[in-house]
Amino acid sequence: MKVDWSSAVWRKSKHSGPNGNCVEVAFLGDGNVGVRDSKDDGRGPALAFTPGEWDAFLSGVSDGEFRRA
Repeated sequence: MKVDWSSAVWRKSKHSGPNGNCVEVAFLGDGNVGVRDSKDDGRGPALAFTPGEWDAFLSGVSDGEFRRA
C-alpha cells in the first residue's frame, strides 16, 4: 500500500504518561491510519492501516481481545 504521509498530524493519547513510551496515531487524508512509537521522535518507522483494519483493531480493543492473561 502506498501511503501519503504529508497530511499526517500525529497525536498521543491523553492517557499517555510523561516517560515517552507512547504510541502516536495520525488519521491521514487518504483515509488510512498511521501508527508510530513516540520515543523515536518522528524518525522511526510508522505503520499504516486501512480504515477496515483500524476498525477491526478498535473492535478487538473494545472486546478485550488484547488483555493480558
